[in-house]
Amino acid sequence: MKVDRGCLVALAVGVSLSSLVVAQEKKIKRSDLPAAVEKTVANQSQGAEVRGFSEEKENGQKLYEAKMMVNGHTKDVLMEGNGAIAEVEEQVATDSLPVAIRDGLQARAGQGTITKVESITKHDKLVAYEAQV
Repeated sequence: MKVDRGCLVALAVGVSLSSLVVAQEKKIKRSDLPAAVEKTVANQSQGAEVRGFSEEKENGQKLYEAKMMVNGHTKDVLMEGNGAIAEVEEQVATDSLPVAIRDGLQARAGQGTITKVESITKHDKLVAYEAQV
């Protein structure tokens, strides 16, 4: 499988910066979600176990996150106040990744053990992979 070089760069940046990103999240209840966000959550969570909600500010914009468990893996959906999906982080099996991506993650992890890999999708486009080491 051919892998876009830009994706590998995003991969490297995602792995190196993932531990530096500190979001100002505040846990909230489902009843605190705006109506448009609730509608998106209802659509995105079909067949999933909803684990919780949070509200955060990113670049001055208020965003809402729904944390879910879908078929045994995690899925976090970040939404704007109007219900538009800003980002989806979804756990993927390491062995399902293209070899170049898997090798790139392991190279960045060095001697560490990769415990979890998530795909990061923005505006319906895969932009990076993030690994926990």
